[in-house]
Amino acid sequence: MAKGHKDKVAVITGGASGLGQAFSRRLAEEGVDIAVADVTDGAETVRLVEGAGRKAIYVKCDVSSEDGVAAMARAVNATFSHVDIVINCAGIFPQMELASLTFADWRKVLSINLDGTFLVSMAFIEGMKRRGWGRIVNLSSSTFGSVVTGFVPYVASKAGIIGFTRALASELGDMGVTVNAIQPGLTRTPGGASRAPRAGFATIEDEFLGVAQMQAIKRVETPDDLTGAVSFLTSDDAAFITGQTLNVDGGRVRS
Repeated sequence: MAKGHKDKVAVITGGASGLGQAFSRRLAEEGVDIAVADVTDGAETVRLVEGAGRKAIYVKCDVSSEDGVAAMARAVNATFSHVDIVINCAGIFPQMELASLTFADWRKVLSINLDGTFLVSMAFIEGMKRRGWGRIVNLSSSTFGSVVTGFVPYVASKAGIIGFTRALASELGDMGVTVNAIQPGLTRTPGGASRAPRAGFATIEDEFLGVAQMQAIKRVETPDDLTGAVSFLTSDDAAFITGQTLNVDGGRVRS
């Protein structure tokens, strides 16, 4: 068990499934109570957390909405009184050709992926500062360091998350609050498996297997491959690590 997790409280956006659900389960197993914030039903994640012996709530929340995030924060604080850990996992991964890309497409991706990370982090920072302890982990993507096409808004949003992570870490460094990012590779999640394959791949399964061959560790990444990094970065063991971006992608991208 990671140090310092016992009886902490975490807000995990996008926690209803995929990576967010895996993070919720792992932290619950280590003694953390969980607030699941998602636009889709988080009941399954709540059951998993409660099965691990911890308290959990689900709050429906559109992270791109300032009012929606404020309402979510009120609901979380009414239940738990405070929040120690924020994991910004909510995001979308649309593939769109540059020739058909509109400003509305651009704004939708940026509003969920980047604005949402800002809004949710800001909703809980003051409480962390008052208590002198906090952990924020943001989800970027190894596509930021990859040669891919069809993802201009997505890559831009994930680059913005890295910049936000570094700047926020500088602001909070003397207050006991760390801010870090992780960069997953192509991960087998329900959302990832349901989308159309990128150009050059016949099926999404072909894409999973093809990307795995570009990695030093040549197998398809799963959510459980990322839970250890999140556990560490939200623990006392990582108290002197902030402003960093950690690639967790099987060794595909080096930085």
